[in-house]
Amino acid sequence: MHRISNKWTLAALALIVLAIGLWAQQPAAPPAAPPSEGELTFSTGTRLVVLYCGVFDRRGRMVTDVDRSAFKVYENNVEQSVRIFRQEDVPLSLGIVIDNSGSMRGSRAGVESASVRLVKSSRRADEVFVVNFNDEAYLDVPFTSDISKLEEGVARIDSRGGTALHDALSMSLDHITAEGKRDKKVILLISDGNDTASVSVTAERLAEKVQKSGVMVYSIGLLAGEDRREARRAKRFLDMITKASGGAAYYPDSVSEVESIADQVAHDIRNQYVIAYSPANQALDGTYRQIKVTAGSRFTVRTRTGYYATPNEAPRRRAGGD
Repeated sequence: MHRISNKWTLAALALIVLAIGLWAQQPAAPPAAPPSEGELTFSTGTRLVVLYCGVFDRRGRMVTDVDRSAFKVYENNVEQSVRIFRQEDVPLSLGIVIDNSGSMRGSRAGVESASVRLVKSSRRADEVFVVNFNDEAYLDVPFTSDISKLEEGVARIDSRGGTALHDALSMSLDHITAEGKRDKKVILLISDGNDTASVSVTAERLAEKVQKSGVMVYSIGLLAGEDRREARRAKRFLDMITKASGGAAYYPDSVSEVESIADQVAHDIRNQYVIAYSPANQALDGTYRQIKVTAGSRFTVRTRTGYYATPNEAPRRRAGGD
């Protein structure tokens, strides 16, 4: 893997910092509310599939005022019954996954500074963890709202070794699904290239794991300084992972793009529609169910492309209403 220039690393990290900073500008979360007013909660005995949906017009602009009646949800091409529909900003369980391989060594100061700013700007109601990775993945900071602990984790960055990207994302998925307390779970991945050191999971198995987790993955691929063939391979992987999860991948070409991409990322995650439907096929038989959501002919809906009907997909929380 070729070393990427310092400006590209700073550009992508600045993107995330700006995005989270924009999230933080939203009104402070209110005190804990009853289940019907708080996070999504479902009655026992009924399996619901939860989707976070972004709606975009033909020019790629996000649309936030689409009426419920316009939405249709399909599972394996069969229309489903929507039980919950909301358009609101909800608290996040957020994972920050940073490539700390040798190719990033020249950018250590920028990574540390930008990451500290990032954790300081998260919302009060959010919870954050930090994973750094090179040949191995390290959970430097489990979920916390303690800024000092997050700063300490970021300061432990020591750029060296290869790029165990698959292992790092797999570990992050395990942590966010097992320990994350928020219904909406997002991972932000920063990397400058392809996996060179993973031993525990292949790209294909990782894509399946992402779909089983229900976690949205966003990525910033710092590929402008990479070999063309390597860049194409990295882009295929990042596109596959993010699309399957309902997230998005970004590939900045210049520093001038950072602010506009930051606006797009922040607006996307904080302005999605929350849709939950009760599958017509309630069987937990382990099969893959393809999902498609439409909102009329003028708009495109971005959400996860499917899920595996396993017991893990069933909601863990008790009772609540529309």
